[in-house]
Amino acid sequence: MDEIERTIIIPLRATRQAPRTKRAKRAIKEIRENIMRHMKVDAENVWIDTGLNEKIWENGIRNPPSKIAVKAVKFDDGLVEVSLAE
Repeated sequence: MDEIERTIIIPLRATRQAPRTKRAKRAIKEIRENIMRHMKVDAENVWIDTGLNEKIWENGIRNPPSKIAVKAVKFDDGLVEVSLAE
C-alpha cells in the first residue's frame, strides 16, 4: 500500500477562546485533533514537524495564526507526519 498524502487547511479559530497565555499550545492541540479526524489515526501516531511548530509559535504564545495549510503524509505503519505545505 502506498503513502497517503493530503494538503489540508486547518482553521484555528477556537484558539481565540483559550486564555491568551495558552493559545499556541491550543493551536497545536487543534492541529493534532484535526489530523486525527481526517487521517483516522490515534494521537500517538501524529508527528508534528518542528517547522510547523515554529510557525505556530512565530508570533509568541498569545498570537498564533488563525488558519494554517499543512501537508499530512500517512505511512503504511499508521504514522502520520504533518509539516507546512509549500
